[in-house]
Amino acid sequence: MDTAEIRRRFLNHFAQRGHTVVPSASLVAQDPTLLLVNAGMVPFKPYFLGDLAPPWPRATSVQKVVRTVDIENVGRTARHASFFQMCGNFSFGDYFKAEAIPFAFELLVDGYGFKPDDLWATVYLDDDEAERIWLDLLPAERIQRRDKEDNYWSMGVPGPCGPCSEIYFDRGAAYGREGGPIADEDRYLEVWNLVFMQFERGEGAGYDYPILRELPARNIDTGMGLERMATVLQGVDNVYEIDISRPVLDAAGRLTGRRYGADPAADVRLRVIADHSRTAAMLIADGVVPSNEGRGYVLRRLLRRAVRDARLLGAREPVMGELFGVIGEAMGPIYPELVDNADTITGVAVAEETSFADTLRTGTTIFDTAVRQVRATGASTLGGDEAFKLHDTYGFPIDLTLEMAAEAGLTVDEAGFRRLMERQRQTAKADRAARRIGNLDLSAFRPILASSGPTQFTGYEELSRESGVVGLVDFAGIAGIGDGAGREVVGEGEEIGVVLDATPFYAESGGQEPDFGVLRFDGGEVEVLDVQRPVPDLVLHRVKVRSGELRVGDRVHAEVDEGRRRAVSRSHTATHLVHAAFRRALGEGATQAGSLNSPGRLRFDFHALGAVPPSVLADVEDEINEVALRDLPVRWFVTTQEEARRLGAMALFGEKYGDAVRVVDVGDYARELCGGTHVSSSAQLGAVKLLSEASISAGTRRVEGLVGIDAFRYLAREHLLVSQLSTALKARPDELADRVSDIVTRLRDAERELDRLRASAVLAGAGALAEGAEDVGGVAVVTAEVPAGTAPDDVRLLAMDVRGRLAGRPAVVAVIRADGSSIVVVTDEAARARGLRAGELVRNSWGALGGKGGGKPDIAQGGGGSAEIVPAAFVKLRSLIADLTGR
Repeated sequence: MDTAEIRRRFLNHFAQRGHTVVPSASLVAQDPTLLLVNAGMVPFKPYFLGDLAPPWPRATSVQKVVRTVDIENVGRTARHASFFQMCGNFSFGDYFKAEAIPFAFELLVDGYGFKPDDLWATVYLDDDEAERIWLDLLPAERIQRRDKEDNYWSMGVPGPCGPCSEIYFDRGAAYGREGGPIADEDRYLEVWNLVFMQFERGEGAGYDYPILRELPARNIDTGMGLERMATVLQGVDNVYEIDISRPVLDAAGRLTGRRYGADPAADVRLRVIADHSRTAAMLIADGVVPSNEGRGYVLRRLLRRAVRDARLLGAREPVMGELFGVIGEAMGPIYPELVDNADTITGVAVAEETSFADTLRTGTTIFDTAVRQVRATGASTLGGDEAFKLHDTYGFPIDLTLEMAAEAGLTVDEAGFRRLMERQRQTAKADRAARRIGNLDLSAFRPILASSGPTQFTGYEELSRESGVVGLVDFAGIAGIGDGAGREVVGEGEEIGVVLDATPFYAESGGQEPDFGVLRFDGGEVEVLDVQRPVPDLVLHRVKVRSGELRVGDRVHAEVDEGRRRAVSRSHTATHLVHAAFRRALGEGATQAGSLNSPGRLRFDFHALGAVPPSVLADVEDEINEVALRDLPVRWFVTTQEEARRLGAMALFGEKYGDAVRVVDVGDYARELCGGTHVSSSAQLGAVKLLSEASISAGTRRVEGLVGIDAFRYLAREHLLVSQLSTALKARPDELADRVSDIVTRLRDAERELDRLRASAVLAGAGALAEGAEDVGGVAVVTAEVPAGTAPDDVRLLAMDVRGRLAGRPAVVAVIRADGSSIVVVTDEAARARGLRAGELVRNSWGALGGKGGGKPDIAQGGGGSAEIVPAAFVKLRSLIADLTGR
């Protein structure tokens, strides 16, 4: 039974039992506690917690899931994979164990043809109710009780949880020991997990967490791994060999010159390549791009592990292009975005692979050197500072360092590495937190949503309105929200989160910055500093009270800063034109990868394999401004997602949309799905000026530009500058580029000549210095003092020139600037053979007198001294040489 048929039967089974079929959400988690969706129930979490009213009492879905917590087991076991599809059926207070268990059993036996004699069940330690239900379906000897680690489920973070019952398939004696799941989980393969979602858990590591409360309703959350079920029904040994994975496995074998099944060690690496590349394709399809932070780092880690394993197996050419083509063919019938965006998805992966090839070469060389140094000292641990340098300087991921260190028989001071990483992140993290509302405990909004319902957004039609204050939420300072404790009143000077029943303020989303403005009320006024959506149906205004006391229940006049809104709206509409123009110029693959629309300024990220030629950038800018001059109407309407796509609306790569979508048209030029605010006519943009184009990551480019009055002001400044330069250089504007180029060329020639003359002056005395060398213990020693203004490079040049003139005998040359700001010591090979190393000489002479410096055995330099220690440094240096040579 192929995977598509298994999926179809699952959804049909539950649709026939009153469940609404819900499409998979994006892998990019909307839950602030998660980077990626790691379970099928994640999109339904607000319904389980009671934060939002579920739109249906029962639902079923096949949810895309990425889970990397067990990444070291990927390729080594039959069941672990970083990407999988979780088939689930869900009840939101509608039915419970008595229905959920038989629903699953019926599908397994009647829908998939399992023999009841091959099925086993586990229940939580004290779950007598679940066991009683199972006893009507299975004999007691095939029902086992297990502890919290095995039969109690949560997402791994605070949220819904509960006991579970798991269903296992006995693959037979050839796969392991008898005795049920407790005895052997390779023979007894888990195919379904039925979670009885009854409680909410708090913070805690592993399985040591408190139960905070019972949920408002008893819910059902089940998960049947589609790949695991296909493994059983297709009669293969592991999840990598099923119909949608085996083609990728075989392609990895072709590209590396290895035959799958011939070598167990190579097979593990082939399975890792197949798994990680498939996961990477699904992540990129949902808009994730490689980076060094968050979900982008998860993607980068997976791609780089796959690339390294391919290299270790013998691949000499890039592999991602062909692998992603095979993945598209295998998975495309289920996920058409893999086909629709094939060029973009593959381009991102190929660019990352190309970038990593250089990193791998450089980083491996540095790593090997570090390993030799560790072994030379007799140690077995690579220092945290070395691991950090590999990561920070050479782009070598810590996971790869850990893996390679283990292969070399070493450990890594991972705690030291993490400390250095955390120190580096502090400044940026504090800055981000200072301008955001932060991650709030969603429980703060439950009473508000329960009593007042969702916030109505009216900002498309109006910029001011009368509204009611339905909630106040405390802040723990500007940097973020604390415990979310409710407040009834707030006074002058305080900052607070305000929830209104309806608001004209746009909450930051889709790359558009939030509205600012004021809330006026009887006896006072508050300034709106930020607007966010901490949960999908609620808008939170971060405000500072200017005067008066604001209370829950007050009526306020909400007024958006009109100038800011219009400037932001111009930027957002201009971004739509930029997107359309780049796709026309570069092809359909130049899709948006991110944006920022702020007052008068836009930032547009898009997928491209290389830099955009200046001529193309100029053509795009011309086209955008021509479209603006056409005074095209900007209109929007709401329709279904299916109808929007039929009408040709552009959906942003990786963006999540609901069933009802808002379509924005700019005349007949651009049509996109968009929830942002816009101008009413393209002529209102005024002018658009593109300022720059650059790479921000592998396969992703960034364009920045100005819109409206900001663009006019920029062009006016440019015009004034050109006019001033024309006057100063006595040249027409069209001659300026050549005139400036000529001046720069002549200036560089003059600087080179000055450098030559200065070096000649410095080296003029080199011969005399060499002739005056002292003999100290059989070593020719030259000490020279040069004027304070001598360039550091010339100090080094003089020392090396004198050393060259002393060829044929051991030599040490020291040159110091008269003000003590620079010292250079050089040694030749014969001197080093006698134990005279430049770095040690600097540290033990100059350094001993208060200066700073060091270096390599052949050349070392320093500074930080003073004129007073220069004579003493020469005396100290001669004494050291005499001691070291034994004379």
